[in-house]
Amino acid sequence: MNRFALLSLYRSLTRHRLYSVLNIGGLAVGIAVFLVLGLYVRFETSFERWLPNHQQIYLVQTDWIGIDSPFVGTWPNTMGGLIEQMKGDYPGLVGTRIEGGEGGGSVTHGGIATLEDIAQVDADFFKIFDLPMVSGDKARALADPSAAVLSQSIAHKYFGDVDPIGQTLTITIDKPMTYRVTGVFKDLPKNTDLRFGILTRIPVVNPEDWWFHWGSTSVTTFLRFPTPAAAKAFEQKLPGFVDHHGFKDLGAHASRKIALPLLPFTQEHLKPAGQASASLELTVVTLGLVGLLTLLIAIVNYVNLTTARAGLRAREVAMRKVLGADRGTLLRQFMGEAVLTAALATLVGLIIAELSLPFVNAAGGLSLSIPYAQALPALVGLALVIGALAGIYPALLLARFPAAQVLASARAPGGGRAGTRTREMLVVLQFSLAIAFIVGTLVVVAQMRHVRSTDLGFRREGLLVVSSLNYGDLDTGRQTALIDAFRQLPGVIAVATADSSAGGFGNNNMNNVDIDGKPKPGPSLRKIVIGSDFFRVYRPRLLAGRLFDDAHRMDDANTPKTSEPRNIVINRTAALKLGFPSPQQAVGKTVWSSGTRTIIGVVDDLRFFSPRLPSDPTYYVAYRGLAPYPVATLRFSGDPRSILAAVRAVWLRMAPQAPLIANTGEHELAKFYEDDDHAAHLFAIGAGLAVLIGCVGLWGLASFNTQRRVKEIGIRKTLGASSADIVRLLVGQFLRPVLIANLIAWPLAFFAMRTWLAGFDDRIALSPLFFIGASVLAIGIAVLTVLGQSLRASRATPAWAMRHE
Repeated sequence: MNRFALLSLYRSLTRHRLYSVLNIGGLAVGIAVFLVLGLYVRFETSFERWLPNHQQIYLVQTDWIGIDSPFVGTWPNTMGGLIEQMKGDYPGLVGTRIEGGEGGGSVTHGGIATLEDIAQVDADFFKIFDLPMVSGDKARALADPSAAVLSQSIAHKYFGDVDPIGQTLTITIDKPMTYRVTGVFKDLPKNTDLRFGILTRIPVVNPEDWWFHWGSTSVTTFLRFPTPAAAKAFEQKLPGFVDHHGFKDLGAHASRKIALPLLPFTQEHLKPAGQASASLELTVVTLGLVGLLTLLIAIVNYVNLTTARAGLRAREVAMRKVLGADRGTLLRQFMGEAVLTAALATLVGLIIAELSLPFVNAAGGLSLSIPYAQALPALVGLALVIGALAGIYPALLLARFPAAQVLASARAPGGGRAGTRTREMLVVLQFSLAIAFIVGTLVVVAQMRHVRSTDLGFRREGLLVVSSLNYGDLDTGRQTALIDAFRQLPGVIAVATADSSAGGFGNNNMNNVDIDGKPKPGPSLRKIVIGSDFFRVYRPRLLAGRLFDDAHRMDDANTPKTSEPRNIVINRTAALKLGFPSPQQAVGKTVWSSGTRTIIGVVDDLRFFSPRLPSDPTYYVAYRGLAPYPVATLRFSGDPRSILAAVRAVWLRMAPQAPLIANTGEHELAKFYEDDDHAAHLFAIGAGLAVLIGCVGLWGLASFNTQRRVKEIGIRKTLGASSADIVRLLVGQFLRPVLIANLIAWPLAFFAMRTWLAGFDDRIALSPLFFIGASVLAIGIAVLTVLGQSLRASRATPAWAMRHE
């Protein structure tokens, strides 16, 4: 492009400043949204790719199939002894296990225990996970069972500037032990799901222990293969391996109940764990599409405004042709202008993206940043692509104007009916996507409000969950003393223990419950073991029968064995699962699960887990006093911070050797909503800006077309049209494509939102009000967008309008 062409571009931009700002601004906002959401997609898809030889690492999953259990689905854990059995059958196999991780243990320093991310691994860990080391011999770092390998930050936390190699730490996982530091690795990056700052060895376990029980899921197991073909060949051998080793626990044809699929390590982050998690893969794809579609809206906006303004440059094109420019020269000039305009918009978009990242990170719970070393070449390519896509049609339109016809005409060509139809089609496309985005935003916001306010079967306010009673060497006596001390605190109404609590803490035990006269095994129900006052703390609705009390000896599972059946309470879903038509008909019935049980009561469901999970059929077994493997829950009144401070003071006084893990029930339940909340915020930001770009384009188009019709408006007013008639005419013209856009937007939004809502067990109905509301909102925005231009045009006096060109 020569200097005359650059001068032409400069004059074009400065002569019509408003349209230039709208053109470049709309494109810049679209590019900014595309950049920010592109950074999000890049971050989420980069997990584990920092690790050397990451493509050779595979996660062994447990896939429950052909069983009646809420655990049906694919899970990222296996039984503890799986790798020993695999290495016994397949010598030379390279693999490791990871047990624990986030909050996996504590370090006692200065007499105070501090919770740390501690993982227990095998001696071969560094053969699979080649972590960058700061000091120590990676090959021998975990050879000694008493060795510990620390991250840089943990090493600095406990040893400061002193060389940590050879130093000792008191680490508590099951019990306090002294470990010697043998290595230090670099802190793990943010784009990893590995959560540990301290590595120790997995202890040797008796083969008869539950660790080797098929059906338990206590560790994550990783294998390393040189090629994908080798991994595939090994995976094909696993059904026979499962049948051979799983026979004792799962019976004949164990591979029909459980499978062990291999998942590439780099894909683990995007895959859901069973039914409990949102599919991050779907979220990433959705937000990536939002970014692409927003950019598409911006490009359409650019094309629309540029083609609308094409007539203003018709005489310029004609004069260039008269002076010798051929069609190819003009085409190159206008394509060059489009690329330069896109480059300018890309620069502005980059500035907007950089300025908005702090707010986006806050809204999405992220830590995104622009890697300029990689971003700048990509941005140059992006500007070229956008310029080419956005500029090709306007360039072709401008280059084909016939010189003689243009110069002989009294007015510049406007593209005729074909040009008008093309611009209307582009407006339809813009607003189809915008309306679909509005529908999506309304549905997402409504669903997240619903899951936060839905009835969980208990009041989430006024709960404090203490989940660290099983840490350290706290015996039953000290656990009981702590519970008694909590009960004496001001504001505490009741304290209960159980092996499960709000937020999903504790055990996940499922048992088959057999019913006389029905096929065995019976349905699988979740078993929750509770202590005294559990129902007083959670206060579920009693639907039939009674709750546990001290007056009935067989309510206590600790009662010495007799021929009498132990009593249980079941929830509403369990009653239906067991085949009872109503809660009342379940009371008094006898079932079998690890002994004979009598149902004494039916309560409403208590939803302790993710809103994406269906409510589990559950039965409760009671222990007077303290439940085994207890998680404590306090029901309190007053300020949560005061209660938490009081609990912390009691804990430091009575159990300083164990870390305190305590938080409100609301805080723990909120963790289930975090990922969806963050995705919803990003979606709403992208959707809102997409709608804004569409409105900016519509405003510019309305302004331009209204100016072109000033003389027509003057003639209409001379012939008797009122200002209201003119406004209706102009507004109606621009509303037509917006109304047509609903025919495209509604089906698109319906299928997209139905797919997203399917991930929630407890979900709102996809009401027509969302679609009608989005359409009304879009129409309202469109009317307000063009109304100002229409009113201004309608107020022009006929005499002035007739003289205007």
